[in-house]
Amino acid sequence: MPKMLFSKIRIYEFKDLIRNKKQPKTLDVLLSRKKQKNNIRCVLIQKKTEDSHYQLQDHGPKLADLLENKDYLDAFRSFLQSEFSAENIEFWLACREYKQMTSSGKLSNKAAEIYKEFLHPMAQKEVNIDHNTREKIKRSLVKPDLSCFDEAEMHIYRLMEKDSCPRFLKSEAYKNLRNAARNPMQTSQ
Repeated sequence: MPKMLFSKIRIYEFKDLIRNKKQPKTLDVLLSRKKQKNNIRCVLIQKKTEDSHYQLQDHGPKLADLLENKDYLDAFRSFLQSEFSAENIEFWLACREYKQMTSSGKLSNKAAEIYKEFLHPMAQKEVNIDHNTREKIKRSLVKPDLSCFDEAEMHIYRLMEKDSCPRFLKSEAYKNLRNAARNPMQTSQ
């Protein structure tokens, strides 16, 4: 039997799983195959608890935490520029700024600026959103409100959260910044 990296593994036969009424809610099925043959040698099933799932997913700060801290935000923005995707964070920040506006006269101008800079099909900093969302925003520019960019903003946020943020957390820029925050005396010397 191959060595496994998991500490708690239960081995079941399929007939036991069918008869057992106390089945785990979430199962990970790991298949072990011989390289020469395609037949399955064994099936290992690990019960996933909510705590272990949380521990596996919690490798560092979330995107929301990074965006709240000015130093991390600046480092994340630089990282995105190095990956040629800075338009995502710039669009997200422009939407946040737009939501803080109080004057309805300035609201219309700012909405038009955001559309022209990030959403227009020929924009220099065009963000990647679907056609339907783009058209919905374009129609809302006739009488813009504070929520007209919400759908696109959430799409870009999720894109950064699932794609850019994990890469940033593995980058040297993040590691250096985190180490500097942990050891402020070493950076001042």
